[in-house]
Amino acid sequence: MVADAATEGRSLMSTNGREIKNVVIVHGAFADGSGWRGVYDKLTTQGYRVKIVQNPLTSLEEDVAATTRVLDKQDGPTILVGHSWAGTVITEAGVHPNVAGLVYVSALAPDAGETTAQQYEGFGPTPDFVIDVTEDGYGFLNPDTFKAGFAADTSDADAAFLRDSQAPVKMAAFETPVKNAAWRDKPSWAVIASEDRAFDQAMLQHMAKRIGAKITNVSASHALFTTQPGAVADVIVTAAQNAGNAR
Repeated sequence: MVADAATEGRSLMSTNGREIKNVVIVHGAFADGSGWRGVYDKLTTQGYRVKIVQNPLTSLEEDVAATTRVLDKQDGPTILVGHSWAGTVITEAGVHPNVAGLVYVSALAPDAGETTAQQYEGFGPTPDFVIDVTEDGYGFLNPDTFKAGFAADTSDADAAFLRDSQAPVKMAAFETPVKNAAWRDKPSWAVIASEDRAFDQAMLQHMAKRIGAKITNVSASHALFTTQPGAVADVIVTAAQNAGNAR
């Protein structure tokens, strides 16, 4: 694990003479930005300016555009954070000049020319993570397996709220190749939930190692952004303090 975030947060590392104070967070599929409140609170109390993208989950292009709009409004170097599907989004959007570093939170990390769907090839199934697809091509997580597959370490009440407020994703987005891989030029960190049932653990570790990310393993479900906000915030702080010197 990283060092105590309260200690690290007392000073913010600079990039080219500018402090990294900005953090932009992108939520994944089947969720929205509200689950990041705990991370937001921990970061803002340490002096970070945090913005959370409400991406539409309608296509890779539109999710990247939503992220870019928020990045355009940042006044300097920024740490860009993505969970799950948003790993693909930040991989593409992270080429933005304001992005100093990337944090992948149990997230996908394709290379240029690859699709999200290709990342699953050769890895084990995830039988608790069941996606029901509507006639118009949107995916919802099956309500009967939602807690087991997405949020096993939450209370029944919290899992029910996440289940009933989930945001569907246009499944065709997973077949869209990324044009750019920001992790090839930007330093990356990865937080991996060791009890994640949305992805094969081998897949998560493989993707994080391939991009050269500094890896932190956390005992949590796929909903680690909600259940382990301190651990996730710690890694974001580490990225903010070290992105300028990482490469």
